[in-house]
Amino acid sequence: MQKMAELLGLRDECGEGTSGAPALAGSCLADNRLNLDVYPDGCRRFLQLFKEQQREVVQVEFLRLSSNDCLLDTTLGSLPHLKHLKSLVLKGGHARDEFGSYQQGSLTSLPPDFGNLRCLTHLDLSFNRFSTLPSCILHLLSLRVLLVSHNSLVTLPEDFGCLSKLTFFSAMKNQLKDLPRSIGELSMLQDLDLSENALELLPEEVGNLHNCTELDLSGNRLSSIPDSLANLKSLRRLHLHSNLLVTVPASLASLPNLSRLDLQSNCLRAIPAEIQALPFVHVRGNPLGEAEPSPQAEKSSTRRQQRLFLASGEGSFTVTSEGCKVVLACGIHFYFPPGAASDPLRIYFRSLTPDPQWVKLRHHDVLLSRVLELQPHGVQFQQEVQIWMPYIAPQTPHQHEVVVRTFSRQSWSDLRTRVKQKRKSKKWVAHCCVLHFSWFLVVSRLVQNECRVPAEGTLLFSSVDPNIKVIFPPGVTKEPRSVKLQVLPVSAEEIQEITANAGCRASPLLYLSQDSTVDFLKPVRIQLPLPPGVTGLNLDPSRLHILHGDLEGQTWNDITSEVVLEFTHLYAVFEVTHFSWYWLWYTTKTYIGGIARKVYERLRLYQVNFIALQRKKDPEQVLLQCVPKHKVDPVLKKLQDRYRGPEPSDMVEMFEGEQFFAAFERGISIDMDRPDCVDGRLSFIFYSHLKNMKEIYVTSPVDRKGQAVKGQVSFYRGAVPDSIPEDASRRRKGPDSLWLATLPIKLPQLKPRWDENPSPLYSFSFPPLNLGNAETGYLTQANLLSIARRVGADWQSIGLNLGLTYQQIERIGYNNREDLNKQILDMLFSWAQQNSEDPDCVSKLITAMKESGRQDIADEVEAIIELGRQKYSESIRRVGLEQESSTEDSAIAMM
Repeated sequence: MQKMAELLGLRDECGEGTSGAPALAGSCLADNRLNLDVYPDGCRRFLQLFKEQQREVVQVEFLRLSSNDCLLDTTLGSLPHLKHLKSLVLKGGHARDEFGSYQQGSLTSLPPDFGNLRCLTHLDLSFNRFSTLPSCILHLLSLRVLLVSHNSLVTLPEDFGCLSKLTFFSAMKNQLKDLPRSIGELSMLQDLDLSENALELLPEEVGNLHNCTELDLSGNRLSSIPDSLANLKSLRRLHLHSNLLVTVPASLASLPNLSRLDLQSNCLRAIPAEIQALPFVHVRGNPLGEAEPSPQAEKSSTRRQQRLFLASGEGSFTVTSEGCKVVLACGIHFYFPPGAASDPLRIYFRSLTPDPQWVKLRHHDVLLSRVLELQPHGVQFQQEVQIWMPYIAPQTPHQHEVVVRTFSRQSWSDLRTRVKQKRKSKKWVAHCCVLHFSWFLVVSRLVQNECRVPAEGTLLFSSVDPNIKVIFPPGVTKEPRSVKLQVLPVSAEEIQEITANAGCRASPLLYLSQDSTVDFLKPVRIQLPLPPGVTGLNLDPSRLHILHGDLEGQTWNDITSEVVLEFTHLYAVFEVTHFSWYWLWYTTKTYIGGIARKVYERLRLYQVNFIALQRKKDPEQVLLQCVPKHKVDPVLKKLQDRYRGPEPSDMVEMFEGEQFFAAFERGISIDMDRPDCVDGRLSFIFYSHLKNMKEIYVTSPVDRKGQAVKGQVSFYRGAVPDSIPEDASRRRKGPDSLWLATLPIKLPQLKPRWDENPSPLYSFSFPPLNLGNAETGYLTQANLLSIARRVGADWQSIGLNLGLTYQQIERIGYNNREDLNKQILDMLFSWAQQNSEDPDCVSKLITAMKESGRQDIADEVEAIIELGRQKYSESIRRVGLEQESSTEDSAIAMM
C-alpha cells in the first residue's frame, strides 16, 4: 500500500516526481480504500496502479471511480480481478455542462464477469445511462446496498428478487413503469426508494417486505396502492406524495410503527377516518371535500383542476392530460391547461445560481431573479403553459421593462411578458407563456419598441421619448424585416458629473437593431431631440456631433462629416443605412469619442460598498456583503442587533455580473475545501438586485490564548468581464489594480476551555448515551468510541450526511484544529446528544456511513445492533420460561 500511495502522488504526466506527493496520496488512499473519483484522471491513475502494483491493488476493498471519466470502459475490464472488493462506486454527476447541469456518466452496461465480485456488498451506479439493469448484477448474491438512481431504467429483471440480502435499494429518478413480482422476495430489505418514476401499479407482493422501515413511492403515477401494504409491520415512513391517488386503504392506520404518512399533492377527495385521525399524516394539496364530478362535469372544460403545493424539499411533479395548477415553495406558479400534455409527464425543476459564463446579460440589463431550470428540455406541449416568476422590482422602472428570458437553440431570447403586483404581499411577478421547457430568468432591460418594416415603409418611435422617431421610406427593403429600438435617457447632471464640464450636453442614447444582415436599400431618417438647453435659435452647428458606437459600445466615432444634418427648433434629423448606437452631443471639445466612451462606461457601473460584520455572540462567524450605495444604511440598520463591525468600505464601482473575491489576511483563514473557494479566496458574483452576501466561519493559526488576532479581509476584482470599454480594462492592470477595499477583522482572545486538561477519552466527557431502543438494540457510549476510532479523515463527510450544518462542521474543526481524534468525537457525540430521543437515529447513522462511502463502519454498526436484537430476544425467552416455571410451581403447591 505504501508503494501504491507513492505511485498515486509521486508521478506526474512525464513520470517524474512531484513535491506534492504525500498530500495527494493521502487524499485518495486510506488503508484498503481507493478514492479516485475526485480526480479528473482517476481511471488513468487506477490503470497505472493496476499495471505496476497489481498485487497491492487486488487487495483493495473500497473503490470509487467517476463514470464521467473517458477511460472508464478500459478500467472496467480490470475490476473483476479485485476479488476482495466490498464497496464499488461508479457514479456520474462529477462534471457539469455549460449550463451548470450535472452530466450523466457514460455507463450503459457492465462486463459479464462483473458478477464474479462475490464479496461485493455495496454498489453505486447512480447518474449513469442504464436503460436495463445489467444481468451480471443478479450474480452478486452478497449485495446489501444497490443504488441505480438517476438512470433511464424502464423495468427491473423478473428475477430481481434473487438479491435476497439487499437491505437498501434506490432507483429514484428513473422511468420505471412497473415492478417484478419477485420484489417481494427481498425479505431483508429495509429501505426502498422508487420515487420520481412512472409507476402506475404496484404488485401485491410488495406487502411481503416485512423488514421494510421506509418506502418512498412519491412522484409516480399511482392511482391506488394495494391493501397488502398493511402487512409491512416494520414500516416507519411511507411517502406517497405527488401521485394520482384517488383512494388509500384504511388498513394503513393499523401499521404499529408508522410515524410518517405523506399523502400530499394527490387527487384524494376523501380520506378514511382512521387515517385522518393519525397525528403524522400529511394531506396538503388534495381536493378534499370536493364532490365527485358527474359525467357531464367530466366532459366540461370548466371543471376545477388539481392544485399542487410543493414543499421546499421537493423537486418534481406529474402533469396529466387533465392539467393542473402548481405552486412551488419559492413562489413560482404554473398553469397547465387541459390537454397541454397528452400523456402523464414528470416535470423536474430546480433553482440555480446565475453563472456569468453562460447567463449572458446585454448592455444595461439587470438580473432580477435566480435561474429556473425546467426539465425535460425541449418537450413540446400541445397548449401553452403559463409561468409566474417572482422578481425584485428594478430601481428605474420608467427606463426599463421586465421580461422573462429563456435559453433555446443555443441562445437567450426574451418572451412576451406581463407583470403585476400581488395585492397582499405587494411582491412583483412576471408572467409568460411557453410551449417547451428550458432555463428561465427575469431581467430588466431597456424599454424595447419594435415593428415590422414592409416594402411600403413605416414609422417607429420610442415610448420612452416620443420625440425620437425612425422613418422608413417606401422601397427601403424588398423583404419585410423586424426592427427594434431602445433608448437610454441621460440627464444633464449625469453628463456634467462624469465629464466635470458644464459645457458638455447629450441627447438620449439610441440603439437600433434588425433581424437582417443586409443594409437598407434607401437611407433611413432618424429624428433625435437636441441636447438639453440647445434650440434652433441658439444652436452653434460647429459644436454639434453625431456619434456612432459599435455593438459593444467600446468605440465611438464622430460621423458628423459623413451625414447630412438638418435642424428644426427642437430636433436634429440625419440619415443612415445601417443600425447600431447613435448619440447626439453638443460640446466645444474636438475629440468627443473618448469622452463618450468614458460616459458610456460609467452609465453601466454601479456604486457599491463592502461590509464585513461579526456576529456578536460568535465573533468567528463573519458576514460579508457587497451592497449598492443607496442600500447600505437600510442593510446595516437591519443587521445592527446581531452583528458588529467596522464602517463600510469606501465606494467602488462594479459592473453587473462582475466577479470579485474576498481574501482573509494577517492571521485569519477559512476552510479551503469550500466549493466557492478559489486559491484561498471566496468567490462572489455581483448582481445589483440580488443578495451578494455570504456568512462563514473564520479561523486563525495563531495561538489566541495569549492575545487577540487583528486580521483583515480584502476584496479584489476577478477576471475582467466581457465587453467592457478598453480603457476600463487597461486601468485594471499593474500593481494593486485588482484591489478594491480592506476591512479589519478582530478575533478576541480565547478564554481557558473546560477541557484543556487531558483525560483518557481525548479530553471529552459526555453523559451516558443509549441510542435506539430495547427491541432493536442500543448503541452505547463505548460503541460510539469504538466507531470513532475508525472514522479518520471522513469525519466531515459523515457529519454532513448526519445532518450537521456546514457551519457546525467548521466550528468543530476550528475548536479542535490540532487533534483529529477530538474533531471526530466532537462531531459524533454532538450529533448523538441532539438525536438521542429519535428512535430512528441508529438507522440514520448507518445510512450516513453508507452515503459517505464507509460501508465498513455501517457493517460494524449493523453487527452491534444485530447482537442487541439477539440479546433482547434471549431475555424475552428467559422471562417467558420463568413465567411458565412459576405457573407450574403454583399448580403443584395447590395440589
